Amino acid sequence: MTKPDGLHHLAVTTADIKTQIAFFSDVLGTELVALYWMHGVKGAWHGFVKLNDTCSIAFVQSPDIAKVKPEIGVTHSGNAGAPCAAGVMQHLALNVKDDAELLAMRDRIRSRGINVFGPIDHGFCKSIYFAGPENLSLELSTSAAPIDARAWIDPEVVRLAGISEAELARFKKPATYRNESGKPLPQPPIDPAKPHMVYPEARYRQMVAMPDEEYTRVRSETTPPVQVAAE
Repeated sequence: MTKPDGLHHLAVTTADIKTQIAFFSDVLGTELVALYWMHGVKGAWHGFVKLNDTCSIAFVQSPDIAKVKPEIGVTHSGNAGAPCAAGVMQHLALNVKDDAELLAMRDRIRSRGINVFGPIDHGFCKSIYFAGPENLSLELSTSAAPIDARAWIDPEVVRLAGISEAELARFKKPATYRNESGKPLPQPPIDPAKPHMVYPEARYRQMVAMPDEEYTRVRSETTPPVQVAAE
């Protein structure tokens, strides 16, 4: 099936990238693997800490980020159950392999002077909860088995969410996709009813009109900031 197969990276804005990297490195043991001028974003830095070879937490720092005032309940939830603005990250849950690793991580986090609560057994996973720099709400979780949709899709919540039986069936088993033409599809016309990234209107229209090959050529930056000698 044509679909994503995992999380490549999740990007978190920061006004202090050094503090975030230090926390994720020392408290959680993630390795810094990239720190460079963010491609295509003037004045911004991009940092990556590694979860595994294909999955990272990324941080983005630019001068304008420090000008945005954090506000609990708007920009940040403050904890894993509290509200914040729609469309933003409410909390970040990272995976560990088993119960023993979860408890070992609890000890590691506490050894760095950080309060951490749990584990709580949610049935399909066990989790511990704590805070990171800049009011990040963080969780570590482990699951002994994949989630069983038969047990964990609540009919009451389905109804309250306005999801019909037909929609539920479609959500549980999305349609497969195959490009029958065998040729890359062109950009669709701009539809105001569809989601769009926020750019100045003229620039966005220019981006949509640009052929894919040209966009790739113009925007790609493949040279790393440090040249490594071949082994």
